[in-house]
Amino acid sequence: MDIRFLGHACFELSEGGTTVLVDPFLTGNPKAAVEAGDVNPTHIFLTHGHPDHWGDVEDIAKRTNAHCVAIVEMAQELQGKGIENVADPNLGGTVEFEGGWVRLVPAWHTSTTPSGTVNTPAGLVINLGGKTVYHLGDTALFSDLQLVKRRDEIDVALMCIGGHYTMDRHDGVEAANLVGAKQVIPCHYDTFPPIETDAQAFKSDVESKTSSQVVVLEPGDTHSV
Repeated sequence: MDIRFLGHACFELSEGGTTVLVDPFLTGNPKAAVEAGDVNPTHIFLTHGHPDHWGDVEDIAKRTNAHCVAIVEMAQELQGKGIENVADPNLGGTVEFEGGWVRLVPAWHTSTTPSGTVNTPAGLVINLGGKTVYHLGDTALFSDLQLVKRRDEIDVALMCIGGHYTMDRHDGVEAANLVGAKQVIPCHYDTFPPIETDAQAFKSDVESKTSSQVVVLEPGDTHSV
């Protein structure tokens, strides 16, 4: 499976004929590696509804007819905007698709869509091609992050480290310890001044204090698992 970092918290996961796009904030993203019209996902998954995660979901979904997965309130909003290929799980729910599945797990944050729909944020546990990726979404550090590994062995964790709106790189070290992924890819940092941080320092701290390897990607970079 290939993991391509598209900037901020947006990732593209590809394996075989399946391409999953997570949190497609591309238009207006100063770190975006591509434009919204350049991506052609088969699936779009959302962690929550803030504009820097909701992003271009409506335009991309209508153009590609990608299968969208979002927590029930956001799913209903997408359907109300004329997007038909939508699944509407709640926390704890699993949606199966060709080649894998995705499960919604708690994230400690807030969430309102650009249109004003209040909803509960989530992390995404994604299995694709036999590999499991845990996108933590936007979250603060909290102890239940350790529960995901009790059910699934996490190959890669996609982890926010920018601080201010989410946990910072220091809390990210403890989060990496709780999650116990083989590899950690940091995200949600350096996009805007309030979330600037030192990703290499995060890498050094995680690798010296936990068993996880940190892979720092620049927007546009691809990592194969």
